[in-house]
Amino acid sequence: MAGELAGDHTPELLCLVHDIAGMCVGSSSAAPIATDAMFRKDCTDLVRRISLLTHLFEEIRELNNNNVVASASSSSSSSSAASWSSDLVFALQSARSLLSVARNFRSNCSSDGAAKTIVFQFQCVTWKLEKLLSDLPYDNLDISEEVKEQVDLVRTQLKRASEKYGFMISKMPSHELSKPLTEEISQVLSKSVGGLYKQHSCPENLSELDSISKSNGENNCSTNRLGSLLERARSIPASSEVLFLNESDPESQEVSETKSLPEVKRPEAIVIPEDFLCPISLELMRDPVIVATGQTYERSYIQRWIDCGNTTCPKTQQKLQHLTLTPNYVLRSLISQWCIEHNIEQPTGLTNGKIKKSDGSFRDVTGDIAAIEALMRKLSSRSVEERRAAVTEIRSLSKRSTDNRILIAEAGAIPVLVNLLTSEDVLTQDNAVTSILNLSIYENNKGLIMLAGAIPSIVQVLRAGTMEARENAAATLFSLSLADENKIIIGASGAIPALVELLQNGSPRGKKDAATALFNLCIYQGNKGRAIRAGIITALLKMLTDSSKSMVDEALTIMSVLASHQEAKIAIVKASTIPVLIDLLRTGLPRNKENAAAILLALCKRDADNLACISRLGAVIPLSELARTGTERAKRKATSLLEHLRKLQQL
Repeated sequence: MAGELAGDHTPELLCLVHDIAGMCVGSSSAAPIATDAMFRKDCTDLVRRISLLTHLFEEIRELNNNNVVASASSSSSSSSAASWSSDLVFALQSARSLLSVARNFRSNCSSDGAAKTIVFQFQCVTWKLEKLLSDLPYDNLDISEEVKEQVDLVRTQLKRASEKYGFMISKMPSHELSKPLTEEISQVLSKSVGGLYKQHSCPENLSELDSISKSNGENNCSTNRLGSLLERARSIPASSEVLFLNESDPESQEVSETKSLPEVKRPEAIVIPEDFLCPISLELMRDPVIVATGQTYERSYIQRWIDCGNTTCPKTQQKLQHLTLTPNYVLRSLISQWCIEHNIEQPTGLTNGKIKKSDGSFRDVTGDIAAIEALMRKLSSRSVEERRAAVTEIRSLSKRSTDNRILIAEAGAIPVLVNLLTSEDVLTQDNAVTSILNLSIYENNKGLIMLAGAIPSIVQVLRAGTMEARENAAATLFSLSLADENKIIIGASGAIPALVELLQNGSPRGKKDAATALFNLCIYQGNKGRAIRAGIITALLKMLTDSSKSMVDEALTIMSVLASHQEAKIAIVKASTIPVLIDLLRTGLPRNKENAAAILLALCKRDADNLACISRLGAVIPLSELARTGTERAKRKATSLLEHLRKLQQL
């Protein structure tokens, strides 16, 4: 039985995932993560990855309810699956406890030892979750391909995160630890390493962290070194990430209890100078600016700090005599030189008021920078009229050139624009979403938009904005979805039902934008089921039969992507789409015929009923014609279908 196979833990797993998802920064029900939280990004990333497992557990629950599961080959197989789900419960409980402590951990009011313990727990939790997902008993569970694909992506992300935490831990010098701290870490190590690495089970709780984080122990305000190490680990480019474990030998992944983590040899990595890291984000600064106290921060982060109503310096806690942000050109130049010397891609092509052109030369943009900085001040104004005028100008500038898109993002506009997506002023909201669309055209800005947590607000605009705003929200989702990871995040955000609604009832341009976004999102297998459940087949059939024939190409292209999905096949046939497709084989344009043939072939593979249906409806004649005169792809599809039909007649 499925319940026996999963150890009856599925409801608990779903409950844990929902609890953890509720800790997300963007969740309305969650207490916000502290602005100066040291582990802000780590918490957000872990929450996002665990949230993506929702569909896995929902599918297992459905299998359990229907008692549809492959029988285990032996009692040991069933026992192994039950042990797997039990271990996963413990891992998620540990993750939830860790997040509850780390989400509001502040570097300026907690002990150095507590921070180091949390870092180690992040590695333990991510390592264990990755290991459990690697051991997922697919043979005993009838998991769909789309969910498998999603789980594989989450597992890859967790593996990468675990390796980066391992790198950071390896750089913690043991001589810096006080005796009590060494004992504290050793206590956690003995539990976590013994449990996580050797016994393949997570600690049942992180009570040690609760007591540590609430105390104002010694070494107050002494986590700067740890923060820089954390960021160095984060800053290793994906293409040059260090693999600390021998992937070819699973057994080698278990760490011996007699060898502490710092003793494991690891390749040297580039160390980012601490002065180059923003004290708020702990990231390599792109646009360092100086505040009234003389401290330097990344512009976008300190601007966000000020926008939240804070009037003190985050690092010194001194009151800011004024809120002017002065560019630190000297530090920016040093960062640029350091990036060149270490063969690291520079944060942007902007250096000392000059922007690098495609031919390698530089263009002076100091005047443009000054104008944009003036706009930024107005963009954060309390006056609705000033904000509206500023965002209108940002929209215009971001449309004109790539240089402007770089400069606007450099000025820290993206987080501010994301906040304006929820503005009650219609014009401000319209121009904000269009500005984000324009900025997303520049590839490097896509990550900044995602990091700013823009997706939920974009989806809200897509649902309830003006028609122009909805059109541009759909176009923005398409632009952002060009990255595979973003396809999953956008799909899980509730965007697909809103896009299907726009596809059905939007303006002509809105329908085009929605179709483009849906096509790109549905390339990812996991989003196909979401689109089907949102009623996309009904919308596509309406487009195919519309007398204007204005969106036949788009409808067929999307349907051809969906047709390989079993749920989509059922929905397409149930909607009586086959006769429409056969009619298109006769009367459609060459590209229409090609896609119609591709969809019919997908529907008829290993399905005698559908083959018999297209035979009864007279598909042989148009297919034969297409096999002779169609495009190369159309010829292949038509020929394959005719072969299937011949085999059916021989039965």
